Amino acid sequence: MKQLSRQQFLQIATLGGSAIFLNPPSKAQTSQERVRPPALKPELVKEFVIAGHSNLEKTQTMLAAEPGLLNVCWDWGGGDFETALEGAGHVGTKEVALFLLSQGARINVFCAAMLGQLEIVKHVLALKPALKESKGPHGLQLIHHAKKGGEEAKQVLEYLQSINAK
Repeated sequence: MKQLSRQQFLQIATLGGSAIFLNPPSKAQTSQERVRPPALKPELVKEFVIAGHSNLEKTQTMLAAEPGLLNVCWDWGGGDFETALEGAGHVGTKEVALFLLSQGARINVFCAAMLGQLEIVKHVLALKPALKESKGPHGLQLIHHAKKGGEEAKQVLEYLQSINAK
């Protein structure tokens, strides 16, 4: 086996070192060093959650300007956390809820109840029956959300009443 001269070694080492700069490690290789953007301003989060209760246009505009708002939560105090989707859910604003869901918001059983999604509600409660008494944002329960869903959620409301949900 032929030994490399010092000059050959330095040339190879220099080329190899240059390759790092020309071809930086992929994101998968640097996942431990993942840089997160700064936290969203609390005032912006609160404004978005409030808009999500009933203002479709403002919700759309704010989300277009800052996509990171989609699943943010606001703490009203004492651990009473709420997302824009949950705000729409407990006041029955289906248009806002459906828009947020179309953008990838995370649905929960309370929103499903308001939207009249009986199969989702049944499946969740079959897995965790105690959730029939669970409290959502502001302490509002599934029955409240189903009532806010109106005619489209009538079957959910009847089902919840049949299992003595509070």
